[in-house]
Amino acid sequence: MIETGDNGRLWLLSGRTSGYALHLTDRAELLHLHWGPRLTLADAEVLSAEPLPSPWPFESPLDGREEYTVEGGPRFARPALSVRTREVRGTEWDFAGAAVDGDELRLRFTDAVHRLGLTLHYRVRDDTDVIERWATIAHEGAAGDPDLELLRADAAVWTLPPRDGWRLSQLHGRWAAESRLARSELTPGERVLGSRRGHTGHQHLPWVALDEGAATEESGEVYACALGWSGSWRIAVQHLPDGRVQINGGAGHDDSGLLLLAPGDSWTTPVFAGLWSPGGFGGASREWHAWQLARVIPDAGWTRPVLFNSWEATGFAICEPQQRALARRAAALGVELFVVDDGWFGARTHDAAGLGDWTPHPERFPGGLKPLADEVHALGMRFGIWVEPEMVNPDSDLYRAHPEWVQHQAGRRRTEFRNQLVLNLARPDVGEHLWEQLDALLSSAPIDYVKWDFNRCFTDAGWPGEEYPQKLWTEHVQALYALLDRLRAAHPDVAFESCSGGGGRVDLGILSRTDQVWTSDNTDPLDRLAIQDGFSQLHPARVMAAWVTDSPNTQLNGRTSTLRFRFVSAMAGVLGIGGDLTRWSEAELAEARGWVELYKEIRPLVQLGAQYRLRPPRGGLSAVQYVHGDDTVVLAYLQAQHHGERPPAVRLRGLDPAAAYRCLDTGAVHRGALLLHRGLDTGLRGDLDAAVLRLRRVRPLPAHAPRAGRTRP
Repeated sequence: MIETGDNGRLWLLSGRTSGYALHLTDRAELLHLHWGPRLTLADAEVLSAEPLPSPWPFESPLDGREEYTVEGGPRFARPALSVRTREVRGTEWDFAGAAVDGDELRLRFTDAVHRLGLTLHYRVRDDTDVIERWATIAHEGAAGDPDLELLRADAAVWTLPPRDGWRLSQLHGRWAAESRLARSELTPGERVLGSRRGHTGHQHLPWVALDEGAATEESGEVYACALGWSGSWRIAVQHLPDGRVQINGGAGHDDSGLLLLAPGDSWTTPVFAGLWSPGGFGGASREWHAWQLARVIPDAGWTRPVLFNSWEATGFAICEPQQRALARRAAALGVELFVVDDGWFGARTHDAAGLGDWTPHPERFPGGLKPLADEVHALGMRFGIWVEPEMVNPDSDLYRAHPEWVQHQAGRRRTEFRNQLVLNLARPDVGEHLWEQLDALLSSAPIDYVKWDFNRCFTDAGWPGEEYPQKLWTEHVQALYALLDRLRAAHPDVAFESCSGGGGRVDLGILSRTDQVWTSDNTDPLDRLAIQDGFSQLHPARVMAAWVTDSPNTQLNGRTSTLRFRFVSAMAGVLGIGGDLTRWSEAELAEARGWVELYKEIRPLVQLGAQYRLRPPRGGLSAVQYVHGDDTVVLAYLQAQHHGERPPAVRLRGLDPAAAYRCLDTGAVHRGALLLHRGLDTGLRGDLDAAVLRLRRVRPLPAHAPRAGRTRP
């Protein structure tokens, strides 16, 4: 709900439980008033009448109070917007009007010198506390006016209320160790997170959360922000001299330039969403999850299928008979989607050749992909493939024909990572070529699923001959989005997974165009617990792909684990299998069939339910719970048992204390109040043990079957 007061100069946005207020002064200064619990319009009007405090010498009364900070005038905080021509840098704004269109508020400003228009967008809905914010910057001059260089254009600035202190939560990592949660005191100055690699990056997820230092998993105020952009990005958390805190976020890592705007051109930033939650970190996560399932992720009401991926079983040593053998074993386990990974195309017998040539290898697949896809369908599974369209090997037909299509600096050596270069997708001819290749590929065989990879960062982001080559960083992402949108429109039954050497491209922008993401190349089940715990701070299990692979883990650490532990670890997200099934014993295959069957029973709870992180994975007992309708499931893990001591009971959450719950595995009936207060015994012991505990609310009438959700046919 959006309300307006003070003769059209005060705006109050109300979400499910939260409120957000801003006010325009007589000097056209847009000031932030409130972000927190719901307010009445009368409350907001009282806040708007309070005068700005007198600043300390050398400080500005606007810093830490403006809704969208700009460069120019009496301001010293980090600007969200920086614009220049050859003669003038910075902006000075006049208010040009406000409009409310359903759940969206638009505030428009103009700069007469630059002939620049700025529109601030806010979207708030009654069923969520997530507020979506973005900005549009337009060159409104006439033909012949000078171009405007957009040095920086953040999507939004979030302002926190004054508090004695703040604690910052962030997700950091590297390849094979993504999404690790860290919390630290926010000290005076700036904390800058981001990526200057051309993609979201393994090193930081574009998310921050702040609390006063006392919030727990289920109590306390939490403010959180997340950016929807899949290229280089920056989030700057400013702890200003007077103790106030502001959070800027947007595309691009530095201020070297985003775009050059000619008269008539405009730039719309990505969304920088924020939420306030009184329910601790868990409450904030569930709010993020529900919003993404309702508003961001395509077809989120459908549950994702159990998949098999060939990569860890075969690597590049791939051929059609081998894939058929794996497909038959996968189908016998109950797998629903069979994915052929790298090595099916061009001259791709190793990672130094073939990338960019998206036609089946003539010797490995002499009849193309259709015969294999047809057999996979006959086995009752869907069929998927791996691609990496934004990359090219120098040893490829594409590169030999078009060496000018890659990012490069004139006169400089072209840097190769993983023996590959990055195509300049910002070039229209490159985008059109990829569309033609991928559209033909998806039309050549009954392909149901595409795993879209991105296995290196930008290093030589040059564009010889282009007047403003910096635009490559922005326009590559826009072209990627346009290509995905075009493919989805032309092939609406094909699902897409985002991958970037694991979790290197996970953000709200790519999630609005893909059905799930590859969380990490690290498939070790113990390491995955911490990665998945961090991932869940922002994103729901519905998009978190997790695989069961072989033991010992040959990829990273050689750790040995039971099939039970590997499956229960992977069942916390979208279950997949990536081991070499031709080497699994009959006993292992039989056990795996049982785990797949069990996962399908709990899948609606895991993928669509409310998630509660009961105990974090810190070396002993950890557990995560999902609640959906009358059903709940707990996935419990014991890393190590010490001194023969029995692990503590796990206290559940999200249950009705007045209700009774029957354990579907033992038949025992538990009171909700006792499960919440005393907890549930997991029965775990030893090292790397795990369990799945299912409960259903007991109703006076005969219990009905759990809502099964829908898996796309």
